[in-house]
Amino acid sequence: MNTPVILERARSLVEPAMEAAVDGLCGELRGPSRYHLGWAGVDGSPSAAGAGKGLRPALAVLSAEAAGAPAAVAVPGAVAVELVHNFSLVHDDMIDGDTERRHRATVWAAFGTDDAIITGDALHNLAFQVLLVDLTPERVAATARLARATSAMLAGQAADMAFGDTLDVGLDDCLAMEADKTGALLGCAASIGAVLAGADPAVVEALDSYGRELGLAFQAVDDVLGIWGDPVVTGKAAGNDLRERKKSMPVAIVLTGEPGAAAELAAVYRQHGDLSDDDVARATRIIEAAGGRERTLDEAGGRLGAALAAIDGVGLVPSACDELRGLARFVVDRRF
Repeated sequence: MNTPVILERARSLVEPAMEAAVDGLCGELRGPSRYHLGWAGVDGSPSAAGAGKGLRPALAVLSAEAAGAPAAVAVPGAVAVELVHNFSLVHDDMIDGDTERRHRATVWAAFGTDDAIITGDALHNLAFQVLLVDLTPERVAATARLARATSAMLAGQAADMAFGDTLDVGLDDCLAMEADKTGALLGCAASIGAVLAGADPAVVEALDSYGRELGLAFQAVDDVLGIWGDPVVTGKAAGNDLRERKKSMPVAIVLTGEPGAAAELAAVYRQHGDLSDDDVARATRIIEAAGGRERTLDEAGGRLGAALAAIDGVGLVPSACDELRGLARFVVDRRF
């Protein structure tokens, strides 16, 4: 599937503003931040590693355009949401013990945990500074929306971590966790441009609903890739989620499904010590045979439909609405 033009269009609009904001950090924080965002190497030399897909900035830009405003109106919100997203990635990598992201060492692996903690903190704080440069009603409202989304994201992360202590995690539990951990920030990204444009509340809420449903579709696909994704494409080891004993959607579906498969998978997860490659391969076979992969992709498709329905009939600019639809389909069909 062709990459939507909006991803590059939003990147060219948002990245210079984001880079300017990050470059305002002190030197000790600027280096690891630029490294994480793909703009520099460990030694500070220029890099073209890239800063990820840029989904959230694209959603922010389209939300302003969908509300009839110029794309530039969304830039502060796009920068802020992307900074919050990246703060969460820096900290998540430490929590999960991941040593590689986007085909190179994670911040904590490259700079140490102390620097990674404070770098994540700096990106989080910078997000709110960017929005509050001007205290207009629209920027204050956007800041409040981002703060609520960030709180939900942290609650989702806490729930995800709590899942590590139990095997009694069902699909509903997983969906509630992922709605907070992923859906809340995507809902904010998909509506913050409209908030900055002073759009009608009904428009803002429709875009927020679109983003939240898209977040669940995105996470469902991510959960499939976390088990079956190609490491060359994803930048992470094959079966990484299973190796970390995550209760992702395919796992939760099987653990609370057919008793035989549930018992088999639980036995793998209960083993002491690190899971071997054979353990990961066995768990993968159990999940696939029990329908965990298929049902997760079905969930992604259903959430995609709900996202598309959310933006129908609310008076959005047709061209931007078409791009929102195309971006949503790309997210569900992606393989990275």
